[in-house]
Amino acid sequence: MNLPSFSADAGWLAALRRECALRRAVIVQGQIQDLMPDPRSPGRWLSNRDMALRQLEEAGHATVVVWDRVHGVSGVDAATWRQIQSRALARPEAGTGTSARAGLPGEDYDLGEPPAAPAPAAARPGAGSTAGNARGALAVPPEDFLATVAMHMQQPDGDRPVAFVIDWSHYLFGPAAALSEAERGWLLRIGRATRDAAVSTALEDLRRPRTLLLLLADGTAASLPPAMFLNNAQFGTVTVPLPSREQRQAALLRLAHVFHLETPLMPGSAALTDMTDALDGMSLRDLVSLARLSRQQDSALRPQSLIALYRHGTRSSPWESLDRHKLAEAGERLGRRVKGQPQAIRAVERVLRRAYTGLAGLQHSLQQRTPKGVLFFVGPTGVGKTELAKALAQFLFGDEEACLRFDMSEFNHEHADQRLVGAPPGYVGHEQGGQLTNAVRQRPFSLLLFDEIEKAHPRILDKFLQILEDGRLTDGRGQTVSFAESVIVFTSNIGAADVSPDQDDVQAAFVERVRAHFCRTLGRPELLGRIGESNIVPFNFITSTDFLVAIGRSKLEPLRQRLREKWGIAELVFEDEHRILEAIAARVDRSAGGRGMPGALMTCLFDPLSDFLFESLDGPGSARGRTLRVVQLGRGANLDFEWA
Repeated sequence: MNLPSFSADAGWLAALRRECALRRAVIVQGQIQDLMPDPRSPGRWLSNRDMALRQLEEAGHATVVVWDRVHGVSGVDAATWRQIQSRALARPEAGTGTSARAGLPGEDYDLGEPPAAPAPAAARPGAGSTAGNARGALAVPPEDFLATVAMHMQQPDGDRPVAFVIDWSHYLFGPAAALSEAERGWLLRIGRATRDAAVSTALEDLRRPRTLLLLLADGTAASLPPAMFLNNAQFGTVTVPLPSREQRQAALLRLAHVFHLETPLMPGSAALTDMTDALDGMSLRDLVSLARLSRQQDSALRPQSLIALYRHGTRSSPWESLDRHKLAEAGERLGRRVKGQPQAIRAVERVLRRAYTGLAGLQHSLQQRTPKGVLFFVGPTGVGKTELAKALAQFLFGDEEACLRFDMSEFNHEHADQRLVGAPPGYVGHEQGGQLTNAVRQRPFSLLLFDEIEKAHPRILDKFLQILEDGRLTDGRGQTVSFAESVIVFTSNIGAADVSPDQDDVQAAFVERVRAHFCRTLGRPELLGRIGESNIVPFNFITSTDFLVAIGRSKLEPLRQRLREKWGIAELVFEDEHRILEAIAARVDRSAGGRGMPGALMTCLFDPLSDFLFESLDGPGSARGRTLRVVQLGRGANLDFEWA
């Protein structure tokens, strides 16, 4: 089988070759620790770090010296390192009369005595070796290494250019605002090495490689002092990105014989396409680990189950149980808890069906890394917006606690976004992370409820742009959190003070108020575009007594269950349940929607029932098997209780 070609050569490796030919120092940042298929040896994988070193050799650098702060010099033996040092110290004198140890005319640049070369690594216990190189590491302090780099930079390259590589360079310096004296000295040596590097415009020299300093920084160059490279034409930067979709697919085909899956990964197959898209944001090292994990299972897994096991430690995903039979019951199950909002429930059903059928790319196609669904509940207070969100969490994830609620009125100042994603480095609480990112990391299968979103500071909305567009968010510690397994629900009272329940089309009026709020008041139409107007779900006003009665009836079942569990009461019956609930509903302030009904139930039913049980029963279980009857006294909400 012909293995697919890997297109990395047209990306960062090509940029590295170009920068190395132009600059005297190059920072390679990003996914340094990721892997890449070795184009020379099918079946072998190399780290991006080793691929960068290979590029230096192929570019004509006869000697590549790698140094890091712990192991010192590697890549060359002790004799070669002594030769490199001696060539630096034996630089021909310049016409200005400076000595071989001079840095610049008129200045002293004393390197001190060259350090004695240590014994080979084999003679030193605990010495390691670099990947892809059998030569042991040589203990060389940073001062000596950087001094050697500086001296080599200042002399003509000839036909023996040396590539000096600082590995793990992001651990070389501390915070830029608090550099130690030693670190300032290292920074000065690097700066002088690049500034005073020899320059030749002779035609025969323009195509030759030159002595070069390469800094490998896992992550970003922000860990390096900006004064070293900003606005410095001698420095170039190359970023190693996460693998593209094409690269992930090529890597999966190279690993197809390793994966143990129910459906083989074949070129052009739906299984390959779905798995490629599902792995968006993962490194190739993750793919290799996935292949190993598949071989450690007792039986073949579906790709979705394998990815869920790798990411979340569980084979099963609540989204996989979202079948046709369960969806058919969605309206009924949600309607048991949310009364008087049939249009809102139907809108939620449409979102769930889009997820199930894959028409929105949310469920079976696995082509989206965005949240599984986004809903914007808008309407007056007390009409069931929050209750529907909780009911949806119970329906999808089997637990109402999967509804993670954030009261956005607590995020109404400019820097409140730090509470969501964590404080930046150097600030108090940085190590704790953010409330939102921590919650999603701990519970990826969840419904995120952002209550009263219009009360949040506009700066907070920038975070939702990233979540809704990319399905991910990076916290203050630099850790990226995926929202691909979650549902996001916004609730809002926008327009509640302006829209009248007597209007002809209340729902259209609420949608128009939401559109005006984002487009004109906030000036953020892009956020409305991310949410999608089709996902705006208006809620009806609750003014009818029938709605309040339905809400009250939904609260009676938990009461009956509690009476059975604690007191053993077999049945709670009403003389006339509907008439009693109507009498209680008559005491509710309709301006608060349905929110007043639970309070009226507490006053008219729960409190007098508590008094009756306290006075008539000796203790828990003493009414086991008995029936309690609720009697209405007169036409009002005065109730009495008796044993049937």
